[in-house]
Amino acid sequence: MVGLCVAYYAMQKGHRVTIVERGAPDHDCCSLGNAGLIVPSHFIPLAAPGMVALGLRMMFNPESPFYVRPRLDADLLRWGWQFCRAASVRHVQRSAPLLRDLLCASRRCFEELAQQWGNDFGFVQKGALMLCKTEQALEEEAKTAEMARALDVPAEVLTAEQVAQREPNVRMNIAGAVYFPLDCHLIPQQFMARLTRALEEGGATFCWSTEVTGWCVSGQRIAAVQTQRGELSADEFVLAAGAWSPQVARSLGIRLPMQAGKGYSLTLPNPKQKPTIPCLLTEARVAVTPMGNALRFGGTMEIAGLDTAINPARVRGILKSIPLYFPEFGPGDFRDVPTWCGLRPCSPDGLPYVGRFRRYANLCAATGHAMLGVSLGPITGQLVAAILSDEPPSVGLDMLSPERYT
Repeated sequence: MVGLCVAYYAMQKGHRVTIVERGAPDHDCCSLGNAGLIVPSHFIPLAAPGMVALGLRMMFNPESPFYVRPRLDADLLRWGWQFCRAASVRHVQRSAPLLRDLLCASRRCFEELAQQWGNDFGFVQKGALMLCKTEQALEEEAKTAEMARALDVPAEVLTAEQVAQREPNVRMNIAGAVYFPLDCHLIPQQFMARLTRALEEGGATFCWSTEVTGWCVSGQRIAAVQTQRGELSADEFVLAAGAWSPQVARSLGIRLPMQAGKGYSLTLPNPKQKPTIPCLLTEARVAVTPMGNALRFGGTMEIAGLDTAINPARVRGILKSIPLYFPEFGPGDFRDVPTWCGLRPCSPDGLPYVGRFRRYANLCAATGHAMLGVSLGPITGQLVAAILSDEPPSVGLDMLSPERYT
């Protein structure tokens, strides 16, 4: 998502663009099976107060929403220490206005693209519901709603009866919910296909099945990127390799703190009930998104390295949580439904890496978006395209510097 958005907006600025992709044209990626949410409501970064304690409580349960696979890994230990340092009230206070601005700007980009392309990617502006099973969770979400309103992000606290009035055809077992009307959703695989087609029609070059193996450096500039198919020279280079970005950057002597956060999803093609408004099952950390006639359930954060194997315990955790909120659903509804997984690129402070590297004058980062890759894809593309065109970006990027940990 992020790489293609950078390519698209750079092309709109008049740049000739080449996309280097290690997968084939039909390859799977983290942007295809996700929840497809555009969420101005998610202005609180992943590194926030209470997240460390919550993670510690969950990490020994392999079915919990958050799980760290135990392993001796210096990068993981360093990332964990940096995450603990970032998870503070001050960090949230500094980050929330920036994330709000980025998320709202990206939402406007989606509106423009939907109008420009005839909305052939299922873009819907119906908000999102944070469903709370318990009164305690509802009280905590109400605090987030209060913080949202202070940032001019509208939010409404709803009783279970008020939620039922909005979704009369879906039976729920909840204490209440918080409704964020600015949130939107789309069908990610359709958006990715449309974005790829727009790039092809605009003359972009795709180097499929082409893995980066190294770099050719001349002084403080990169002359070419090395691949198993030969060298590719360019005036500017953008690192948008998702969870694999640290590996790609390492041969340049760049350390980019990041861990791959594996997420899972299951998509019911013909669900017995289908909400019209996307929702998040707050305590379970599961997203539920209507996508055309289908319904997608996605969630969990599994820190297990660059491993795309399906962990059955993680899937069980999702499936056990669904009937707690939607009692009409049971295990039989998901029999023979394939499980998808993808690796989210997670920085220690929950903010993406966007901007130039000081060490190399013609290298930019566009990675580390964690669970906000879809939400922040277009605005990241616009920001990087401005940088590549020597224009001032529309948002200050100091907090997103890719060298903030060097």
